[in-house]
Amino acid sequence: MKDTQTNEVPVVIVGGGQAGLSVAWCLKQKGIRSVVLERHARFHSWRKNRWDSFCLVTPNWQCRLPDFHYSGEYGGTDPDGYMLKDQITDYLDAFAEMTQPDLREGVEVTRVTPMDHGYVVETSVGTWQCEQVVIATGGYDSPIEPDYAKNLSPEIFQMHSVDYRNVDQFPDGGVLIVGTGQSGVQLMEDFTRAGRDVHLAVGPAPRSPRKYRGRDATDWLYDAGHYAITIDTHPDPHKAMTQTNHYMSGRDGGKEIDLRRWHLDHGVELYGSLANMNGTQVSFLPDLAKNLDDADKSYVGIRNQIDAYIEKNGIDAPTEPPFEKVWQPEAERTDLDLADAGITSVLWAIGFRPDYSWIEADVFDDRGKPVFNRGVTAQTGLHFIGLGWLNTWGSGRFLGIEEDSRYLADQIAAQMTKVSA
Repeated sequence: MKDTQTNEVPVVIVGGGQAGLSVAWCLKQKGIRSVVLERHARFHSWRKNRWDSFCLVTPNWQCRLPDFHYSGEYGGTDPDGYMLKDQITDYLDAFAEMTQPDLREGVEVTRVTPMDHGYVVETSVGTWQCEQVVIATGGYDSPIEPDYAKNLSPEIFQMHSVDYRNVDQFPDGGVLIVGTGQSGVQLMEDFTRAGRDVHLAVGPAPRSPRKYRGRDATDWLYDAGHYAITIDTHPDPHKAMTQTNHYMSGRDGGKEIDLRRWHLDHGVELYGSLANMNGTQVSFLPDLAKNLDDADKSYVGIRNQIDAYIEKNGIDAPTEPPFEKVWQPEAERTDLDLADAGITSVLWAIGFRPDYSWIEADVFDDRGKPVFNRGVTAQTGLHFIGLGWLNTWGSGRFLGIEEDSRYLADQIAAQMTKVSA
């Protein structure tokens, strides 16, 4: 039953994930009361929207929630490992138990509207009035599937990665996985391990080394200051904001993913970007060679960055042989009949879109993306947290949450002080 009473609180935080609870903790330390509204349960996306074999791609030491670092306050014993799904939720639950936020679960926010001095937040159980609103819902609201997916024969099973848990959900036969970001290549491995025939539509995602010259590549990049680069000082901010995450894996202690090698060693069939579907017929762009080359260019570029850092600082590190391509496609295959190829299912791994239609404020560009400076918008009292490149590469990831949350809490406190003065 909906509560007709209007509740009042200084700050409403929309979203009960790690970003929302981190801001709540930083505000609590400043003596500022907040309420966190979560439409499901805390950390829902980690519990419900990840597959069974999911693990972190970045090392555990990068898990740095405010006052709750993995190998510090949390007491984690494997900083160079990659937490599995249940271990991640255990870490997050322990943070929630320490911080004790005022968290209201099962509450869907349906509208946020500015008023003369603050905001009205309408929800499925009642209305809140507040001075400040923090949007911590992330960017994974709406799974992306192209319109032509509707033209696929009903005989072909389809699923988006958000609903994927394990291979047993799929009918016997081969699978076409669409997308080669971090999710796509890890799902490729799931099906390959299960002995399934895997076909992969390769997009333009870049790739990264995993271990290089004796250390995880992310360790080198961190020491070199790469993750401290802010979006306003980045040499190519547009590329940073729009580029898909580099693909690699934390599985089996961490490894890099070379799709050329997966074709040779595991029989994964590779195609260019998916272009269209009709019945059991699918077509691909003739860009497989280019996409593989571009991914390798990114891979080699990261190696070169690390080499330069090692040389500049006179570090004694083991050497590595130069990169060599182990396979090159002889021809671009642009057409495929799924039935003839024994493919019975399609797994979409091409990402998500955010949904901000419920926020009635002039803080979005013509593409519907929020405009802000480190999460602070031009609309006084309206803020965003937990998005990629809010300030640095670590924004939207565990690595940058503490810095972003503390900064936003400072800005909220300053705005509230200014209003009350």
